[in-house]
Amino acid sequence: MNADPTRSESGSVGDLGAQALADSRKLLLRAGDLHGRQLRNALADRTEAWLAARARTLGIDEGSGFAIVAIGSLGRRELVGYSDLDLILVHDDRYPDRLNEVADGLWYPIWDAGISLDHSVRSVPEAMKVAREDVTAALGLLDARYIAGDSDLAALMISSVRNLWRAEARTRLPELIEAAQQRWHRTGDIAHRAEPDIKNGRGGLRDVQLLDALALANLTDGLGALDPGRADSPLRAAYDDLLAVRTELHTIAGRARDQVRAQDADEIAAALGVGDRFDLARTISRAARITSYAVDAGLRTARNAVGRKGLSRLRRAPIRSPLDEGVVEHGGEVALARTAIPGSDPGLLLRVAAASARHRLPMNGPVLTRLAAYSAAIPEPWSPEHLSDLLVLLASGHDLIGPVEALDATGLWERLLPEWAGVRDLPPRDAVHTWTVDRHLLETVAYASALTTSVSRPDLLLLGALVHDIGKGRGGDHSEIGAELADGVAARFGLWPDDRRTLVELVRHHLLLPRVVIRRDPTDPETVASVADRLGGDASLAELLGALAEADSRATGPGVWGEWKASQIRGLVGRVVGYLGGSEVSEPVPLEDRVMELARGPEFQVRVEPGDGPNMTVVTMVAPDAPGTLSKMTGVLALAGLQAQSATVNAHDGLAMDTFVVMPRFGGPPDRQILRQRLIAAFDGSLDVTVALRDRAARRSAPVRVADAAVPVSRPTAPPRVQWLGRTDTTSDGIGPVLLELRAVDDEGLLARVTAELQKLGADVEWAKIATMGATAVDTFCVRLADHSDSARAQITAAVLAVC
Repeated sequence: MNADPTRSESGSVGDLGAQALADSRKLLLRAGDLHGRQLRNALADRTEAWLAARARTLGIDEGSGFAIVAIGSLGRRELVGYSDLDLILVHDDRYPDRLNEVADGLWYPIWDAGISLDHSVRSVPEAMKVAREDVTAALGLLDARYIAGDSDLAALMISSVRNLWRAEARTRLPELIEAAQQRWHRTGDIAHRAEPDIKNGRGGLRDVQLLDALALANLTDGLGALDPGRADSPLRAAYDDLLAVRTELHTIAGRARDQVRAQDADEIAAALGVGDRFDLARTISRAARITSYAVDAGLRTARNAVGRKGLSRLRRAPIRSPLDEGVVEHGGEVALARTAIPGSDPGLLLRVAAASARHRLPMNGPVLTRLAAYSAAIPEPWSPEHLSDLLVLLASGHDLIGPVEALDATGLWERLLPEWAGVRDLPPRDAVHTWTVDRHLLETVAYASALTTSVSRPDLLLLGALVHDIGKGRGGDHSEIGAELADGVAARFGLWPDDRRTLVELVRHHLLLPRVVIRRDPTDPETVASVADRLGGDASLAELLGALAEADSRATGPGVWGEWKASQIRGLVGRVVGYLGGSEVSEPVPLEDRVMELARGPEFQVRVEPGDGPNMTVVTMVAPDAPGTLSKMTGVLALAGLQAQSATVNAHDGLAMDTFVVMPRFGGPPDRQILRQRLIAAFDGSLDVTVALRDRAARRSAPVRVADAAVPVSRPTAPPRVQWLGRTDTTSDGIGPVLLELRAVDDEGLLARVTAELQKLGADVEWAKIATMGATAVDTFCVRLADHSDSARAQITAAVLAVC
């Protein structure tokens, strides 16, 4: 066996020069027989041995008034191939005349050997001053570890800095959070980046070190099963995985590097024995997800701990404000109502997630743990109520990503969508994609939410965005595989057969339009006819594919969606829809016999019957048919806290006979007698529903809380749209009613406000079809106008848009 020329007879590099240390480190890295913790320990042992020997040479020993303390990676004994040496020469001010000599004798040999060095010379008061002035430096000093010299002096500095941190961490928490957010903004989210920074990115090594600092100050509750101090902690395992990747990254790159680049990934994967670069990407992403979830929970716990100190302890407990049935806001988080029972309420999980996204509030950690342990499975096929809650979540723009990530971290998202396991942490196969496949799907949904009012079926657009790439990572054509998976998803979600087919075809053809505009002339009639034929003559599907192509492109990466591509795809969609004769026009729904029977009863009637879902109710209201009747009826429902999911509006024999499918915002089914009394009051003038709704909205209005995010985002809001679809049947004078379609983000009292505006402007509603698809209303009104001029229609359009 060849002897190591850098070792002395005693087997130590400590008695040799710093160049010997540098050569010894290089030999260790080149040999390639040590990996992971063994390699880090070997590097640390040799470095510490040299530092201890050098300290003896310089007279840095017990009682000398000097000590060498390591921070950073050596302080944590996580030294990798090309880590900086982060060293502090601590002194007690007794020998100022020797200070420069000792410092130069320690630093210059390291520099001369070409070893990267981050150094400082501090007395204990100076170290505390630095820790007090710079929060990043303070975090670094918490890793301080004695290497050589005066152990009592080193212990004094280490304990002083840590005690200072414990005393001041509460007041410095905002500064700490701001520093972390700035770091995340610079480096991005590790879990979904193709080339992540595993040290500094969100979900990386520094975030676990941040949690350790919070735990040292008693600002966290141990994070439950993610407790970084437990050997079996998922968080500690995630940290070890990321540290192992960083160890091999330095060795393979031959330099200090924290960003995992594609050209190094296969070699790193082979060294770690995890497969290929795609398997490595999933390992990194999984570890970063665990860490991101833990740091979110840790920072919230720390903020809550700070809020409970001092005078705040004398305040009343935080108010529990209701957000949805069984869901409340408590202490700035989404929590469960005291009466909520997850085991007997299958839809509770969806309502919690939807409330988190809609109100921009994080979900309480213990609540997620409770839901994971006890939440009941949603019966299949899902009820319309459960599907509606999912759609509300999906329509929340980028605010949906945090809740979904939290659900995924606790195993809850996969219960709703088992197919997600196939794309979780799946890296992209081409460089144009910025995100992992699962995050790309969520990004696509977020962009699609801003397009929901551009299509007649916003629900299918959101579901299509969610699953359009679900077939990736399974071998073969992901569009065809995805179409098969989408069929199962549609069946589970309880879609009607026609909608199920549309979702399947949406996934199958989601790349059709982008490919056509690149390869063929989209203005050529043969191209238009070919696309129409591929889509089975479905104009609605063409419309959905156009919106999905835009959302998919925007979610892929910068520059993928531009003006040229937008004009080409939108133009092609318009020509295909025109070729097929335009979109389907709504027709009135005939009155059912059981509703017709109500015409023989009293002038004012309300019938309440169970609906299809557990919390759905069918409310039929009868009142004199007069201008403003629909506005009064919908206002009465809104005041009762009832959300209209769908409605049919008709008239017969001088009576308005309207049927609404509603869900209560809170509580059980509505009381029939109370609804009837309020309906009568609305007609006799003792109740102005418009004023009552406006007053209640004013009382409820409050600033929106925005949860902390790695990269600040704004919620894309789908703009309301009004379309005039033309006339229906004409009268003898050639002037008949016209169809007005409204697509808008739904909220409390929207229908009442819109119909009130129509009444004010003399647009008499003859019949209507109301549909709420998750968070989007698609309402069609057949109105008779007193004035058919373009200016009159423009006035109505502006008035309706103004109240949306």
